[in-house]
Amino acid sequence: MGYRETLSRLIEKKDQELARLESDAAHLRSYIEGLNDALKTLPKDTANGPEERQHVLRPNSALARARDALMRAGQPLYIDDLLLAVGKELTPENRVSLAGTLSSYVRGGRVFTKTAPNTFGLLEFNERPSELGGVVLNY
Repeated sequence: MGYRETLSRLIEKKDQELARLESDAAHLRSYIEGLNDALKTLPKDTANGPEERQHVLRPNSALARARDALMRAGQPLYIDDLLLAVGKELTPENRVSLAGTLSSYVRGGRVFTKTAPNTFGLLEFNERPSELGGVVLNY
């Protein structure tokens, strides 16, 4: 085999490698474009750190509807009242699901508080003075 054939095979091999790499690059560009599209759907985080981060609930989720119901009520609500307010049936499964999710937010100190067994409020309720001379009651 001569130099000409060796160089031709090497050129052919490198052309195939280049075609594969260009195909990979095209796939990666598509993937990055999809990630950027997904990023655009998320709310912008304008906070400076985790302490200042605004906790944004997904619109129309059960948690967002529960928060809205609590805002309308202006006071903590029992889990059954919250279920009715978010448009869910009063089933044991729905009670456990919503109470568990709300409790995880309470444990993390985010958005919700627990004022009594199965009774949930909003953190911002604790930030405003109550009618009892500024005393905030937590059970």
